[in-house]
Amino acid sequence: MIKEWIDKYEPKNEQEAKDALREIMQEIALAALYRSGFFEKAAFYGGTALRIFYGLDRFSEDLDFSLLNSQPEFDLGKYQNAIVSEFDSLGMKVSIREKKKVVKTNIDSAFLKSETLWKELVLEGIIPQQGINQIANIKIKIEVDTEPPLGFETEEKLLLRPFSFYVKCFTLPDLFAGKMHALLFRKWGMNVKGRDWYDMEWYIKKGIELNLKHFSFRAKDSGDWDGDVISENEFRKLLRKKIDTVNMKYVRNDIKRFIRDYERLDIWSPKYFHDISEHLKFNTNE
Repeated sequence: MIKEWIDKYEPKNEQEAKDALREIMQEIALAALYRSGFFEKAAFYGGTALRIFYGLDRFSEDLDFSLLNSQPEFDLGKYQNAIVSEFDSLGMKVSIREKKKVVKTNIDSAFLKSETLWKELVLEGIIPQQGINQIANIKIKIEVDTEPPLGFETEEKLLLRPFSFYVKCFTLPDLFAGKMHALLFRKWGMNVKGRDWYDMEWYIKKGIELNLKHFSFRAKDSGDWDGDVISENEFRKLLRKKIDTVNMKYVRNDIKRFIRDYERLDIWSPKYFHDISEHLKFNTNE
């Protein structure tokens, strides 16, 4: 079954096969969370949600969720057995462990890791037998925001694999707001995420509106904004400053491992992002 799913991605090398396998694992984990009633309390957001349900044309690594309401004592651990059992039902052995917090935060994290060599994943002419160790060694971070900034809306999205089920997801304007909060306010110094810039380009080219109200809630929650709902002009000023100060070399280098067509990055420059950002649309509905 897994080999058939992998075949649909038509991987041309080991890395593409690994990307496909990671996405399949993400979908199996979503199925387990659905069975356990997780989506009665939480919604899916982030790059992987955008990839699986909205057609983003790049791969993504992690599974990011937000509770629908603040619940500081939420325990992600109670869902771990459901995830392990779902994989086990498909003949896959995985482990999952919660990340121990050194500092108290509103993010509950766990790591899902493949445990066994999946010989079924040997694809003739693509993955050599000796490469299976590397293919099988996949780790997926699962994060849940237990005290989320509110002001977002959700919708039910259908997933067909490993069976048909619905996942509660952030709507596109709210996903866009979360992505732009990450792009503008990441505190990681030189660790620039080219994925943020790739996704921004995708949203703008699709004509998707950014929910300024939810963006403002997120910015207030992170301590990056202390006013009312940010205006379009104020947002554009922040974005122009970020475009002028980001290291475009780091931006390109980060995104390359998540896409197959590098040539589309040739146009990327501060001028390009200034120009394309002029096409950014906003949702300012109260």
